[in-house]
Amino acid sequence: MSLWAVTFLEYWKRTCSSLSHRWDCSDFQDIEERPRPEFTAMAPMTVRNPVTGAEEPYFPEKTRLNRTVTGCMVIIIMVAVVLMFLIAIILYRTILSIVIYKSDFSFFNFSAGRIASLSGSVLNLLVILLLSRVYTALAHILTRWEMHRTQTKYEDMFILKVFIFQFVNFYSSPVYIAFFKGRFVGYPGNYNTLFGVRNEDCGAGGCLIELAQELLVIMVGKQLINNIQEFISPKLKSWWQKRKLRPQLKEKKKEVDGEEAQEEEEEVCPWEDDYQLLVCEGLFSEYLEMVLQFGFITIFVAACPLAPLFALINNWVEIRLDAHKFVTEYRRPVAERAQDIGIWFPILQFITHMAVLSNAFLIAFTSSFLPRLYYRYTRDSTLSGFISFTLATSPHTFNQQHHNASCRYRGFRDENGEYLPEYFHLLAIRLGFIIVFEHVVFFIGRLIDLMVPDIPEEVELKIKREHYMAKEALAENQSLGKTMIPGHKDIPSSSLRQRGSRTSPPQSDSPPPNLKEIPEESDPPGSS
Repeated sequence: MSLWAVTFLEYWKRTCSSLSHRWDCSDFQDIEERPRPEFTAMAPMTVRNPVTGAEEPYFPEKTRLNRTVTGCMVIIIMVAVVLMFLIAIILYRTILSIVIYKSDFSFFNFSAGRIASLSGSVLNLLVILLLSRVYTALAHILTRWEMHRTQTKYEDMFILKVFIFQFVNFYSSPVYIAFFKGRFVGYPGNYNTLFGVRNEDCGAGGCLIELAQELLVIMVGKQLINNIQEFISPKLKSWWQKRKLRPQLKEKKKEVDGEEAQEEEEEVCPWEDDYQLLVCEGLFSEYLEMVLQFGFITIFVAACPLAPLFALINNWVEIRLDAHKFVTEYRRPVAERAQDIGIWFPILQFITHMAVLSNAFLIAFTSSFLPRLYYRYTRDSTLSGFISFTLATSPHTFNQQHHNASCRYRGFRDENGEYLPEYFHLLAIRLGFIIVFEHVVFFIGRLIDLMVPDIPEEVELKIKREHYMAKEALAENQSLGKTMIPGHKDIPSSSLRQRGSRTSPPQSDSPPPNLKEIPEESDPPGSS
């Protein structure tokens, strides 16, 4: 899965370069993208663009930096809130398992830990969905307040804020189960506690089964809720909007005479019918859903190999639901130009690197793969006695307190609670495996990166051909004297002015063609 993720991103870069060249968006962000209307209206200064030479609104970078730092503090506070909810759910699982175990029902006593874990996963999913709604609205307010110049920058910063929060929100519980649960329990007679409650321990089969259960509940539960919501929510909104527009249409029909009114009722213009549909809200939620799914099927795939299958089934259903939604419930979206998918691609690259490290640690520390290999090559190749090898005996002090009754627990400790040499041997093997695993995967990924060029050969030839023809046309026009290209001295360096002040014309004998004066905000309306 790690190698597939690297290959997927490499071929996506090729597809992206082909699409951006096909739609003439290769230099859109650097040259052609104009400031946002909201930024243009609220920016306090203007500056001459060094590329185009046009006067553009400007917002001080220092002020934007201060606002960005304030937004980062809000993100840290929200992440702390998520971690507090995670601790609360951990305590809930522990307390519920104790209560069920001490109850009178033998069936519930037998599966107390499983019931507590499953109910905790469902509760965690509800908390995740609730916090996501709150934080997305907060991220909109913060990003608008930061005053980013272009729509691409605005969307990138908004996406980054939401993803950081959603990453912690969705992945904090699986990360806890995979790498922290059962690591700090202690041993009989010396148990560690959290707020006076004994720390959670993994079940008899280890934490890998609980991690798979948590992943399936969160990922599949989220997919089911999203699909139901995407099917029902647009229909309800569309019904409500048509109900609100119906009285307005009736008032218009009253003004028309009888026969004409009947004809109007029978034949409604297609654009009037389409106006009653919902306004398309963009593709942010669709992208976010796919990126979070990409994280689930790559970061924790070693614990739940069925996750990619559930993702595939969900995407088959999702394609048909989205097709129905965009064709029948929404107005046709207004197309917007974009050079690429923006910050989503670096996010996918980050998830890919995280997946390699996460799977290495899962195989090394959470699964029993390496202990089995160690026992097979040092003790018995048939794995006879492996379970006893992984269990330690409780200390003498604990046995005396419980009427000389000894017990066994998971761990490589002696009868005094000290670590055995096998523990340190396994620790060295695990760390060595992680280093070898991630180096091999990253090396193969780098080879794939070198072997698969980012730009297809035919697209690269087209780009070179266009550059050559542009230079030929420029040289021909210069020789004929049909164009005048302003030099660097014609465009003054970034001179800042307050909005509303009079702009002095550029100091040049031959001003650039096709540039007009921009009416000042201080002039009365209609004066231009």
